[in-house]
Amino acid sequence: MVQIEASWKKELLEEFEKPYFLQIVEFLKREKAQNKIIYPPGNQIFNAFNTTPFDQVKVIILGQDPYHGVGQAMGLSFSVSKNVAIPASLKNIYKEIQSDIGLPIPLHGDLTGWAKQGVFLLNAMLTVEASMASSHKNIGWQSFTDAVIQKLSTEKTGLVFLLWGNFAKAKKELIDTNKHLVLEAAHPSPLAGGAFFGCKHFSKTNEYLEKNGQIPINWGVE
Repeated sequence: MVQIEASWKKELLEEFEKPYFLQIVEFLKREKAQNKIIYPPGNQIFNAFNTTPFDQVKVIILGQDPYHGVGQAMGLSFSVSKNVAIPASLKNIYKEIQSDIGLPIPLHGDLTGWAKQGVFLLNAMLTVEASMASSHKNIGWQSFTDAVIQKLSTEKTGLVFLLWGNFAKAKKELIDTNKHLVLEAAHPSPLAGGAFFGCKHFSKTNEYLEKNGQIPINWGVE
């Protein structure tokens, strides 16, 4: 059985028993048996779920693929451990936060503090082979994470979904926009040519949360 935080285990029990999910497990076992390097480490594949329980989710930041470099992926979208260089996309996220709400640029890329406040840092694919971007795109993870997004949309109200880039924006169809706030922007990657800047998603998120009686997110990283 998947080791996952109790409230998520309850919500996703049916998914864990479906054939596609069992196929994901078997695929990963075969990859490991062939000595392929898979990121993130096994105990961090469900880090986003274990750090942000279902009943505490307030904001969803959807990423696409785990980082595929050595030591980068830690199971939280856009996040890296404190001793790892801050990736370019995350640097741009930090620049937008500074511009939007005036916080200083952090010195590291570990976003666990956000996750503990209810920011669910979900990647659409939860694993990747080392040095091979999107290598696990078609093994079934999207069926699982689409179900996760739909579950959040259906069973909760007043969530904020941050969809950055065309891949994430395509997930909007899974979300009930009548009872959740969906904010869309270009991807923070430098490849987007700076189109992410000026989206003000961080102040807009907090305004919505406060309007709905929720505690706003402290977007600082300590």
